[in-house]
Amino acid sequence: MSETRRLFFALWPDRLQRDRLRDIVNSEAKHLEGRAVDRGNWHVTLAFIGNSAASLVPVLLARAAELSVSPFRLRFDRIEYWARPRVACLVPSTVPVELDALHDALTALLVDLGYDAEQHGYRPHVTLVRAARPFATERLARPATFEFDGFELVESVSLPGGVRYMPLKQ
Repeated sequence: MSETRRLFFALWPDRLQRDRLRDIVNSEAKHLEGRAVDRGNWHVTLAFIGNSAASLVPVLLARAAELSVSPFRLRFDRIEYWARPRVACLVPSTVPVELDALHDALTALLVDLGYDAEQHGYRPHVTLVRAARPFATERLARPATFEFDGFELVESVSLPGGVRYMPLKQ
């Protein structure tokens, strides 16, 4: 039986971006109840792949490297509660066309490799809390704008202390 890995493509904030997000969450989201997501795991999923043979990782990395990414800004300006997954997340009011194009390109890449296309609309977000208690959507007093010009293939690894997301490098 071959080894499998749980994978997804994501925007991966750098340390400075994570610090800025932390400052916003600490000042504006004190009321959030639930299981906080470790800030080292904060990301914006672009395309979920799921369990895949480890032998496909080099193929995914190589195909993803062929994509060109137009730089864009993503402005997180709201905190929302999503009932079905019971999560609290940072979300943007608008999605840049460059981000939509990147999501579409990654979806096409995955379909070309035999993966099923996601059946729901794309909603970029950063999950802050899991098993969250419901609350009304809030506008942030201090929105956070980040610039991205690339993305990562990320592996979800189960560890004794919980899940850890780790970007994979070629």
